[in-house]
Amino acid sequence: MMILIVASAAATVGVDVAPGITLIPGQFVAGRGPDGNSVFIDAPEGLILVDTGRHRAHQEKLIAFARAKGKPIAAIVNTHWHIDHSGGNAEIKAAYPDARLYTSTAVEGALKDFFPKSRAAAEQYLASGQARAEQVAEIRHDFAAMDAADTLRPDVPVQASGPMRIAGRTIRVNYAPFAATEGDVWLHDETSGTVIVGDLVVDIVPFMDTACPDGWRRALDRLAATRFARLVPGHGAVMNKATFLRWRSAYDNLLDCAASDASRETCIAGWLKDAAAFIPPADGKRASEMVGYYLDTRLRAKPEERDRYCRPMG
Repeated sequence: MMILIVASAAATVGVDVAPGITLIPGQFVAGRGPDGNSVFIDAPEGLILVDTGRHRAHQEKLIAFARAKGKPIAAIVNTHWHIDHSGGNAEIKAAYPDARLYTSTAVEGALKDFFPKSRAAAEQYLASGQARAEQVAEIRHDFAAMDAADTLRPDVPVQASGPMRIAGRTIRVNYAPFAATEGDVWLHDETSGTVIVGDLVVDIVPFMDTACPDGWRRALDRLAATRFARLVPGHGAVMNKATFLRWRSAYDNLLDCAASDASRETCIAGWLKDAAAFIPPADGKRASEMVGYYLDTRLRAKPEERDRYCRPMG
């Protein structure tokens, strides 16, 4: 059920996925960095915001939603440290300075290793003069998010799974080590039967840039063993349990194909077939290119490179 919520002069589109749980969809437009999905959970002491997106326009929607609700953002949960899920932390904390951040400590490795390397590559791209004006603005905004390290570090570290009281609401907070990142966090709101899983589940193709593929598979096994009615992925539309199991099967098949002697083209075609329901028709070419890239750089790379993110960074 889709609800249109108008806040101030801006129209914020929120999807009510369960009582007290609203999705603010992210965007993944070709040619620019994505915004992950953001989710608001209503709690006695205010709103819990899961993931803060990358672009200012997305963050403006989040703040507009909170203002329309007339409740403060009391807590932020980052499912992982990727900038499209944590890049708005500084903006949200500036608007709601009392909001406490719950996330894993995996960001420390990113601050020492991944972010400096990513920044150096981006600086070279800027120096080349090839970046469009909107790309320059996006890259500079990413730099600002990386520089605001204190807004990426947890106020409340998540290092194990179990129930937590967040903003007066009890939620089962789960920790998945060495999956899509070194430490992914996913939530299970047992009252509504909703799981919010970040990039453990995404549309188009699993983002494997910092992934431990086999650890990710173990995290999906645990999700599959969990009772839930609906799943909010890191990117894409809300799924029911049966739809998630189809996605999980597609993921398993991709890893199995990569580990076999099947051709690169066969593995790409297999993902496009198995995950067809999760790939918008206009994104077939992009999905094919991304799967090929991850086959080359992660799934079929030399063992040292394939397992790079199956141990701590930095």
